[in-house]
Amino acid sequence: MATVKGDVHDIGKNIVGVVLRCNHFEVIDLGVMVPGDKILDTAIEQNVDVIGLSGLITPSLEEMRLVAAEMKRRNMDLPLMIGGATTSPTHTALRIEPEYQNGVFWVKDASRAVGVARKLVDGAARATFHQETAANYEQLRVRRAAGSSRQAPVTLEAARRNAFQVDWDAYKPVPPAEPGLTVFENFPLAELVPFIDWTPFFQSWELSGRFPEILDDPEKGPTARSLYEDARNMLDRIVKENWLEARATVGLFPAAACGDDVLVYSDESRERVRERLCFLRQQKAKAEGKANLCLADFVAPSDHELEDHIGLFAVTAGLGIEPHVDALEVANDDYGSILLKALADRLAEALAEAIHCRVRRATWGYAADETLANDALIHEAYKGIRPAPGYPACPEHSEKRKLFDLLQAEENSRMTLTGGYAMLPAASVSGYYFAHPQSHYFVVGEILEDQVADYAQRKGLSVEDIQRLLPANTG
Repeated sequence: MATVKGDVHDIGKNIVGVVLRCNHFEVIDLGVMVPGDKILDTAIEQNVDVIGLSGLITPSLEEMRLVAAEMKRRNMDLPLMIGGATTSPTHTALRIEPEYQNGVFWVKDASRAVGVARKLVDGAARATFHQETAANYEQLRVRRAAGSSRQAPVTLEAARRNAFQVDWDAYKPVPPAEPGLTVFENFPLAELVPFIDWTPFFQSWELSGRFPEILDDPEKGPTARSLYEDARNMLDRIVKENWLEARATVGLFPAAACGDDVLVYSDESRERVRERLCFLRQQKAKAEGKANLCLADFVAPSDHELEDHIGLFAVTAGLGIEPHVDALEVANDDYGSILLKALADRLAEALAEAIHCRVRRATWGYAADETLANDALIHEAYKGIRPAPGYPACPEHSEKRKLFDLLQAEENSRMTLTGGYAMLPAASVSGYYFAHPQSHYFVVGEILEDQVADYAQRKGLSVEDIQRLLPANTG
């Protein structure tokens, strides 16, 4: 098992590994950011029965495809299991399985991994399972080729004509109280605890349900309460003993929309463009009165006299985690290691929430009178949004490079990007701030070749490069 090259996320993979070991499988875990050749060479050297690939971010899907293609080139006959948040049966059918016909098996979660693995190590069961799975993939490809019964997407030109309309003449942007870069060093961990959203924590352990209701669930409650108690005990140690360091960088810059992009200016004179942030627009056919949204719609256009701004952020709560993870793994405490990483992720998200709160109320100050309680903040009941590259409103990850450069994130937040645009430390979050009161989250969804080509031209990349960077259900 391995997390593929360019990707640093391993909580899900590690949970799968623990579950498999508990069911008498020997698991060789190669870790994170593992090149394809190392995965395959190790599989051959160790004479394994199954190869497992994991990945969380969209570029990891291309790495999985490359590994499958290399397995075919090497004439390998091992079954290939894949899993992770961005993987799907559709993507597997369209992009990965066609590269390797000796068995590619998408696994939804750890609870299904054991059943799949057992079939794959049994010759007769594997053959039958392979035939069934291949037939299901073929059906997915046929349905995809036939198209959806829903109304077809519209052209990019038509989508742009139906852009979200803001009455800019009636809007008065609030200039940032603290423009430029603001760095928060060693943010107090104790201040983050009230901002933790525990629901995703339980989801990472495949316990679906909202917190705190899940603690009283008739079936999941006992497990959830035990996990929560362990998590709170470890969280207390993390805070009291300063296991982790939290840092954040915020940038508030003069900006203007230019089509589907946002121009970031060097200074308030707005004479020189420092960077062009590229966004994608919905092409789904919309009912009358519903717009085809793009994040650039929420920033005042460059041909308007308004002087608007955009915010950027890069935060991490994972600095210093390595020695503690190493100590737990040396003690063969896989559970503790996964727990620590999951809590670091929650603290990073809590830091993003806490910093956004401070930005709205003070650093930018466009909601200076906001008085929401923490539970309302967790549920985003406030003005403005903070979408992140790789998420539904901006699903393409390579824009992180521009964001990191503008924030000088390597120096200020001590964060780095891998070649696949994953952030290090893994417990990190980065994205944008939009202040307009009508800004809201949305899903870009399916886009057509005309937008892929247009987006590639705007970014100075090839169409093939963009297709590799986009999720299967986007481009």
